[in-house]
Amino acid sequence: MPHPTLSPLYTPDRRTTSQSLMKRYMDWLFIKKGLYFRDYDDLWDWSVTDLEDFWESIWQFFDVQSHTPYHQVVFRPNRVDMIGTEWFTGATLNYAEHIFRHKPTQTRGERTPALLFASERHSLTTVSWESLEHQVVAVATHLRQQGVGVGDRVVAMLPNIPEAIVAFLATTSIGAVWSSCSPDFSAASVLDRFQELSPKALLVVDGYSHHGELIDNTDTISELCRRLPTLKTLIWIPYLDNTSKFTGRTATNVILWHEVLAIETPDEFVFEPVPFDHPLWILYTSGTTGKPKAITQSVGGCLLEHLKALGLHQDVRVGDRYFWHTNPGSMMWNFAIGSMLTGATLVLYDGVASYPTLNVLWQLAEEARINHFGNEAIYYMACQRADLTPINTSKLTYLRTISSTGSILPPEGFRWIYESVKPTIWLTALSETTDICSSFVGGNPLLPVYEGEIQCRWLGSKVEAVDEQAKPVRGKLGEMVVMEPMPSMPLYLWNDPANSRYRTSYFEEYPGNFWAGDYIQITERNGVLIHGHADATLERQGVRIGTSEIYNAVERFAEIADSLIVGLDQPGKGYFMPLFVVMKNGFPLTNELIKRIKLALQTQLSVHHVPDAVYSISEVPYTISGKKLETSVRKILSGMDILLATNKDTLRNPASLRQFAEFVK
Repeated sequence: MPHPTLSPLYTPDRRTTSQSLMKRYMDWLFIKKGLYFRDYDDLWDWSVTDLEDFWESIWQFFDVQSHTPYHQVVFRPNRVDMIGTEWFTGATLNYAEHIFRHKPTQTRGERTPALLFASERHSLTTVSWESLEHQVVAVATHLRQQGVGVGDRVVAMLPNIPEAIVAFLATTSIGAVWSSCSPDFSAASVLDRFQELSPKALLVVDGYSHHGELIDNTDTISELCRRLPTLKTLIWIPYLDNTSKFTGRTATNVILWHEVLAIETPDEFVFEPVPFDHPLWILYTSGTTGKPKAITQSVGGCLLEHLKALGLHQDVRVGDRYFWHTNPGSMMWNFAIGSMLTGATLVLYDGVASYPTLNVLWQLAEEARINHFGNEAIYYMACQRADLTPINTSKLTYLRTISSTGSILPPEGFRWIYESVKPTIWLTALSETTDICSSFVGGNPLLPVYEGEIQCRWLGSKVEAVDEQAKPVRGKLGEMVVMEPMPSMPLYLWNDPANSRYRTSYFEEYPGNFWAGDYIQITERNGVLIHGHADATLERQGVRIGTSEIYNAVERFAEIADSLIVGLDQPGKGYFMPLFVVMKNGFPLTNELIKRIKLALQTQLSVHHVPDAVYSISEVPYTISGKKLETSVRKILSGMDILLATNKDTLRNPASLRQFAEFVK
């Protein structure tokens, strides 16, 4: 755990802060609104206290364009919970239209591309704004011709390719609702998500590449067509083989991607204005312990949240190049699209981060002149364990920020980035959440970076760590709650007309407050330490323990590559806390090493952190989004069948769960 007096790893210089959008925003508030704030803490206090003025200032600062004016910024119908809160009532707008505001005009010229794309199979290519616009208009025209209109659902099973961005922009441009999965999802997993949406259009690829292996998707697509009877059109993208065609049986109109692009389009394309609270997309919870919840978020809410998050907190500016290693099955894909709202070029990569080597993405960062580089914490830790030193192999001249999310980035991960990647980099750790398609906490261009610590709570996010009585605490572990509504909170969960699942999921734990699910500590400088998901929190003799601090200590051992710890309440036997470790090649788990591990945890943390037993495993199970699967492992160890404990289609390495059944006695 970082010490409060620890020197920062990075402190922004005066030039960096003065040029940041956050500083420009604070200056704008003073000039336009007469609001002066001494520092970020003052600004944050105002943003979570005066919700109406704060969110209206975001609208005005970023010059949000509405086809009809709003007549009320926020209306909260009750104080029991935040469900039903209305934002910018009366306003009509379009998310895609705000992205195309950054299309270069004839007088400005084509200075910056709209997209850059590379993959395991393709070298870096450019998609111009002109090409992007043509493709979006063509796909939108086809969708309209097939009867897809405002409020209809368009679903996709696509990799992280330009066609996926085109399809999303076309969908939202006509007021339809988007939802997507990665092509490596099984048919059952995709149907769990798409069936209840009754979609009218489906976009697919013939297959995908994984670690260099080409995997055909035809059988899965045939199953989807058979089980999605509401489909009016299937758009087939021949990604692996440009001569491939869909040969399965379907009553759906099948059309090839190049045929869509050849459709005659109108001379003037009109973006469909929709109400602020019109659905933009449907995202899904991980579904590791049951059927995924279909979270529906609004056009206006995500527009404002992404302008705030990517513009102010990640300092993404016009002309920047923004990259996040993700895919359309993760909310970070949706979040990354938000970078285009600020005028940035979005850089896409389709492939595994470790193929052919762990250097592939650092080479991409240099070749594509990336300014903002994002990935999961497990990627950076894999680089650190492999003794990678990108600082010696890549210039990374243009790189300004590195971002981390997924599992918690430990202190040694912070140090590795500053020592082995770039010593002048601004490292931003996020705690991404599908619930708002953003993060409640993360980076800030005005603040220093401390080892292992998230810089701040984001503007408009009234995050607190609370005890069992829902009282905010400082310097102590508590559960993360959000005490005021935010525009991008879920409108509702799909097919939950009485909001019963919504209310149970977010407002039952701490009535009146939005339960965010993480176990956190707010430091004396108002930074944030994440200690793991509350469901996986350990509790011994009344002492709550965050799993991340154990991982930080254990994974410092040279012999250990990864670890996982859970706590089990055993009736009649007390509390049992086993630690599972993945050994580095050539190292055995010896009694001497176990003693050293226990001693380190006792001296560095406390006697409560010492595991009852230490076991060697082959690998730690991870979700597709890069989080350790502590809760499901705990259920398996408690005797639950593996098939009931988790949904294997949500896991990166589902076979890893079988080893835990061997420990059940």
